[in-house]
Amino acid sequence: MIWNENRLKKTLLAAAGTAMLLGTSLSPAAAETVTLRALMEDVPETKIIEALLPEFEQKTGIKVEFEKIGYPDMHDKLVAQLTGPQSYYNLLEVDFLWAGEFPAANWLVDLKPLVEKSKYDLGAFIPSTVELLGGSQDKLNLVPMYNYSMGLLYRKDLLADEKLKAAYKSATGKELALPTSLEDYVAISKFMKANAKVAGAAMQGQRGDPNSMEFSNYLFSAGGAYRDAAGKASLNTPEAKKALDLYVDNIQNGAQQGATSATLDDTMRLMCSGAAFSMVTYWWMLPQMDDAAKCPTVAGKVGLSVMPGGHGESGGWGWGIPKNTTPEEQEAAWTFIQWVQSKEISVKRALQGHAPVRSDVYKDAEVLKKYPFYATAESVVASGKSFPIFTYSAQYEDVLGTQLSLAAGGQATSEAALKAASDGLQQLLDK
Repeated sequence: MIWNENRLKKTLLAAAGTAMLLGTSLSPAAAETVTLRALMEDVPETKIIEALLPEFEQKTGIKVEFEKIGYPDMHDKLVAQLTGPQSYYNLLEVDFLWAGEFPAANWLVDLKPLVEKSKYDLGAFIPSTVELLGGSQDKLNLVPMYNYSMGLLYRKDLLADEKLKAAYKSATGKELALPTSLEDYVAISKFMKANAKVAGAAMQGQRGDPNSMEFSNYLFSAGGAYRDAAGKASLNTPEAKKALDLYVDNIQNGAQQGATSATLDDTMRLMCSGAAFSMVTYWWMLPQMDDAAKCPTVAGKVGLSVMPGGHGESGGWGWGIPKNTTPEEQEAAWTFIQWVQSKEISVKRALQGHAPVRSDVYKDAEVLKKYPFYATAESVVASGKSFPIFTYSAQYEDVLGTQLSLAAGGQATSEAALKAASDGLQQLLDK
């Protein structure tokens, strides 16, 4: 695929207030009149970029304004603009869950001609981050912005505890070590709950996005998939049953009390307090657990690994350009995207906690010096697999989440829950 061919070669050239980014340029007059406006999720990633915007304006003369709001309100507010005669937002931050809907509705500019005109090299982007957003050799509607791939956070000190190691060996005949399979992970989780006086897993079992995203890690680790090679729903399989059986076992016997209604915030507080052995979560949560001021009980004691089984759930955001904007605005937006996703700016962002989408940033010496665990994080991102991306991805979270809740609560068998979830997926795919 084109994403692996070369490293990024683009350089930033500035002259007399004129922006010129490898073939994409704006005249000084045009730069003075263009203001890029983006609706952004109010999260640390946005604030990291926002602090760098004066540098972009100085280089190009293009102003950028971020309107920051909470995630639940973003989709509807964007759609209202994208369906109108002209969008107020002329630069888009797009969640991967909308990466099927927005292109299908023909709301986004095809970026391939802009890539070719500017000779922008996509080779540094980790392939999974491009594919997550629907990118291929034939089309490119979104350029990766940052990722929220999921891995396993675990307590290193508990795995090294001599009494726990002896007890585990006595009970199972196995060494207590970082699990490499989903079965071993759930077994260790249950053991920790019974023997270490902590929850074996801090689980986010609330119906909808929380349990759908968490279960996806179990599914991919067990070798399952949401769709088969022909694109049809494929949850009604032995691999998916294995995943759901283990998920239910862990939430009932390894997780904290009240796990079926817990959210990400709940699991973070539990892990931070030292009351859990592990949590399946976004890899960039590790620095928060290592913060001695905020999480003194576990700081320095938490490790990161790829999800046992080799694959976790991958999520992320991308940059796009709305079609219902002027050519000048589209050109300015493309200039910004090249700048913000360049290695230079991506490294600056990474040093402030950015979750990179470029492999060269994970290998950067300055980044690794500050965050040694980024070497593992790159493997988490590269091995990540995606929740099904299509027009109704967000709706499917509710369909799947309902069935997962029924199974976790003992109100449905794994077979019944998976059949309903698979049938529900196919019905949405057929719409």
